[in-house]
Amino acid sequence: MVRREDGRSAQLKEKVRLMKLLKIAALFLLSISTHAALAGEVKPYSQAEFNKLASEGKPILLNFGADCCATCAAQEPVILKFMVESKYKDLTRFIIDFDTDMALLQAYNVGVQSTLVVLTGKQEEGRSVGDTSREGIERLLNHVVH
Repeated sequence: MVRREDGRSAQLKEKVRLMKLLKIAALFLLSISTHAALAGEVKPYSQAEFNKLASEGKPILLNFGADCCATCAAQEPVILKFMVESKYKDLTRFIIDFDTDMALLQAYNVGVQSTLVVLTGKQEEGRSVGDTSREGIERLLNHVVH
């Protein structure tokens, strides 16, 4: 009879442990979904999507970069940290390939990869070239997000 109580006790402890794990997992999933809902969007450039956002006067970041660009690689984690903040939830970041999107390079007068251009609608509000600092990128983004 003692064994049976020990077995029940062990089963109860296991159930309590599993319930705690399920609660932790549920909270984790909730935090991820909430975090994603507050994040700005990151997309490959699409003229149709750009036109839609621009006509609505939305804040836009044009990110001209290249795979082989060390400065672009250094900018990436800095920009991503801002894009997940609720302040920047309405900002859309378009990734533009410096090596292939020649028409956009000409349209925005971009001569160097690692160029960041911020717009409100179609109106350019600011740009930076080669800046990898948190302060500089934040200052640039704040031209279109307040």
